[in-house]
Amino acid sequence: MEDSYRHKGMRRQLVKVVRSKGIKDERVLDAIGKIPRHFFFENALVEHAYQDKAFPIGAGQTISQPYTVAFQTELLNVKPGDKVLEIGTGSGYQSIVLLELGAEVYTIEYQKELYERTRFALPEMGYKANFFFGDGSLGLPRFAPYDKIIVTAGAPTVPDALIDQLKVNGCLVIPVGNAKTQQMLRLTRLEGNKLRKEVFHDFKFVPLLGDDGWKK
Repeated sequence: MEDSYRHKGMRRQLVKVVRSKGIKDERVLDAIGKIPRHFFFENALVEHAYQDKAFPIGAGQTISQPYTVAFQTELLNVKPGDKVLEIGTGSGYQSIVLLELGAEVYTIEYQKELYERTRFALPEMGYKANFFFGDGSLGLPRFAPYDKIIVTAGAPTVPDALIDQLKVNGCLVIPVGNAKTQQMLRLTRLEGNKLRKEVFHDFKFVPLLGDDGWKK
């Protein structure tokens, strides 16, 4: 897999676009600028890799729009060493952004095809995460609690299991709504199981599948 000067130039342009849309965290922008997103695309589709848009990756899923990845990551405010649970591995692009920020990443994927593809592809690219196949709407309780949890699919409601698996002062970033549009939420778990809820822009994600998501 080649990462040429041309590819790096296309990434620099992508970073400018993402920055122009309001992303301010330089660490997040640096991560977007480092990651060879074209590795997730066939050679004939490389031009699409550095456009700020989502793109189909099979199994009814997409590689997320870079701005969306940056927006969720900025809300998550990842610190080096944070233990982060990602619900919806998908292509693995969001996982790599988290790894670039120094997170210890646990990521779970509902679609077997994508799980098998990503758990081999990311190590080949030099990235190490903890990959799991299963129902992400239920979280990953055996490795809880987590400093941060990020959900990369649209949920009908906030799954209780994910709140339960957060550390005190930990936060969950999740898009919640109907099948057409979702509001991005950041929920911070406070002492005494209280929650602080912040509401951000509307987005459109593929549905979160599973017992506490949209049942398939």
